[in-house]
Amino acid sequence: MGNAINDKSSQMEYIQNKMDMLLKVLDTIDPETAGVEEIDRIIAMLDELEEKCKQFRHNWGE
Repeated sequence: MGNAINDKSSQMEYIQNKMDMLLKVLDTIDPETAGVEEIDRIIAMLDELEEKCKQFRHNWGE
């Protein structure tokens, strides 16, 4: 597993990297041939990002 991300700067960098990855995935999808699998992958990526944001938000509130 990866190391814990504890400081705000590292957490923001993590979020930015995940957003960049999501945007790259979106750019590579061909809307003419995309199927349910591609949509499910995007949803999974968004869910993972949401969970991390919630964790970070909790940490920032402390």
